[in-house]
Amino acid sequence: MAGEIPDLEAQVRTGTGKGAARQSRRDGMVPGIVYGGGEDPQPINIPFNKLFHKLKAGRFMSTLWNLKVDGQDDVRVICRNVQRDVVKDLPTHIDLMRLRRTSRVNLFIHVEFTGEDACPGLKKGGVLTVVRPEVELNVVAGEIPESIVADISGLDIGDTITISSISLPAGAKPTIDRDFVIGNISAPSGLRSSENEEGDAEEAVEETAEE
Repeated sequence: MAGEIPDLEAQVRTGTGKGAARQSRRDGMVPGIVYGGGEDPQPINIPFNKLFHKLKAGRFMSTLWNLKVDGQDDVRVICRNVQRDVVKDLPTHIDLMRLRRTSRVNLFIHVEFTGEDACPGLKKGGVLTVVRPEVELNVVAGEIPESIVADISGLDIGDTITISSISLPAGAKPTIDRDFVIGNISAPSGLRSSENEEGDAEEAVEETAEE
C-alpha cells in the first residue's frame, strides 16, 4: 500500500447553491462537493492557491488524495471533475468521489529500478535510460502499491525491460492494453559516437567507390 498519500485540505461549506458558491470564490476558495462511499454529499471549500498549485503540478485527476476536513475523519478521494472559467481557465468548482476499499481506480505508480550492481550492460559502461518513471495502473483502492519493481540485473547493452516482464501486485493491471517499454540499457555516448563515425566513413567509402 502507498506509504504516503498526499493530503488535500478542505473546509466544510455551510451554504449551497450558486450564491454560496460565488461567495466562496470571493473569499479565495474553490467550492466543491464530495460524494459517494454510501454517505451523503458534503459541500466543501478548498483554498484556491493550494488547489491551483496542485492542478498545475499535473495528474491531479489520476492521484489518490487523503481529504482532510476539520472535525471529520480523513477519507480517500479521487477527483472526477474540475470546472474551469471559460476565459481565464481557472478552477471554479471541483467534484471529489469517496472511495471504498474495494473500489478500482486508475493511478500512476512509481517504478523502482533494482539490480544495477549485477547488470552486465551497466558494467560494460552502458547507461540506464528510464522511459517511464511511472506507470498508470488500474488498482484496488485498499491495496495501492507504493511502487512496482523493474529488475535490470540480467540486462545487457541494447536490452529493454517491458511491462510484461514486471510482476504486478495482485489485482493491478496496466491501463494500456499492450506491452510497452519501461526502460533500456543504451550504449555509452562515446561508443555511440564512434559507431556513428564508422558508419559515416563506410558510407563515404561506398559513395567514392560508386563514383
